[in-house]
Amino acid sequence: MPISFKVIYMRSNKILDSALVKRYINGEEGCLEILIKRHQQRLYSFIFSKVQDRNVTEDIFQDTFIKVIRTLKKGNYNEEGKFLPWVMRITHNLIIDHFRKSNRMPAFNSTNDFDIFSVLGDDKLNAENQLIKDQILNDVKELVKELPEEQQEVLIMRIYKDMSFKEISENTGVSINTALGRMRYALINLRKLVEKHKIILIN
Repeated sequence: MPISFKVIYMRSNKILDSALVKRYINGEEGCLEILIKRHQQRLYSFIFSKVQDRNVTEDIFQDTFIKVIRTLKKGNYNEEGKFLPWVMRITHNLIIDHFRKSNRMPAFNSTNDFDIFSVLGDDKLNAENQLIKDQILNDVKELVKELPEEQQEVLIMRIYKDMSFKEISENTGVSINTALGRMRYALINLRKLVEKHKIILIN
């Protein structure tokens, strides 16, 4: 007698995501359904918290797993053991795409000055810009450690501690212009590191 999906699902609670992904790639289609059920609530809640619309949330949720399926089928998945963070990144990017298409988020490009951080001004960030900020901070968190110490110091104070350049100047004992210069070079060097490590900040 065939084992029911319910029994398989109950047994799967102890199976790691990475094992389920591998089994799905090897032809066990039911493993993807287990993965979807396992992470559905968390992903759905995350999407809804950003878009505040149930129909849009459902669309983005479905688009997320369409992209997941296509990537796995093509054999392009290389996030062994990190399935959920990978899916969350896909979801993040689709949410950003939604805001872009609805013209609710300012467009910006990565220039030579790494102007992508221009959204991190002194004014209060709106929801869409905050979403961008969250993603950028997560993406560059490890790269910041590779910067020269003085550049790392200024960038951490400005981005992670939300300090003004006046406050940075007072805390580091350098002029505001020097602090601005260090920030500029920090962003230029971050851009180089992003290209070196082939990291995609925003799709």
